Amino acid sequence: MDMAPVTGFAVLLARPGFVVMTVPLFGPSFAPPAVRIGLTVILAFVVAPLVHLPMAATPLGTGLLVLHECIVGLALGLSVRLLVAGAELAGQLAGFQMGFGYGATVDPQTGARNNLLAVLYAMLTVFTCFAVNAHHVVIRTLVESYQVLPVGVLHVGPGLAGQVAAALGIVFTLGAQLAAPLVTVLVLVEIALGLLAHAAPVWNLMALGFPVRLLAGLAMLAGSVAILPGVVTHAIPTAIKLAARLAAALH
Repeated sequence: MDMAPVTGFAVLLARPGFVVMTVPLFGPSFAPPAVRIGLTVILAFVVAPLVHLPMAATPLGTGLLVLHECIVGLALGLSVRLLVAGAELAGQLAGFQMGFGYGATVDPQTGARNNLLAVLYAMLTVFTCFAVNAHHVVIRTLVESYQVLPVGVLHVGPGLAGQVAAALGIVFTLGAQLAAPLVTVLVLVEIALGLLAHAAPVWNLMALGFPVRLLAGLAMLAGSVAILPGVVTHAIPTAIKLAARLAAALH
């Protein structure tokens, strides 16, 4: 029995499979496994006519092909995951200033211990990506990646470290942009409370500070959450370009 077609299709499944596993828009943590497997198979069939599969002579060669495809798929899938991570960082920074760190819960999407604002920012980022059809952009990038990055043996380019640093930098950039308005207001509130405590030491500002900080934070959150879709929409093309460059550095 000729196993070459089966082996070729298995290699073809690796890149879209890791994209589906990594991109939050495809539900890697909450979608049923059958749905994710079905989506991976459908994407593999879609890209099959566009892909030239080199035939490996040994099992080791086939393993290297699969490894290459897995790493490229992982790099492409990081595009949206970096945006969600940046939003979670913004929620962590803002929630810590508001005192939500005491009520941190386990996020079912990531399994990490996030406060309520981190979960809120992450969900709004996912909804924004759906609203601007970022999942379509990810699929088109996956299809086009086979023309720019054909199936082959893994090669690590000299600019890999710089591309990794640039891709991770978007997490801190986006997180700082989203958290800046709320954190700035809360810092001013802290300064005001400090001055008030110095002027009126008889007041119990340890007890009064938490509700004041919470009310100021919620008021600012209501006004600043509207900027999140615009910031995320502006960052989506940058994140996808950085992910594509990271994948290109691995070819």
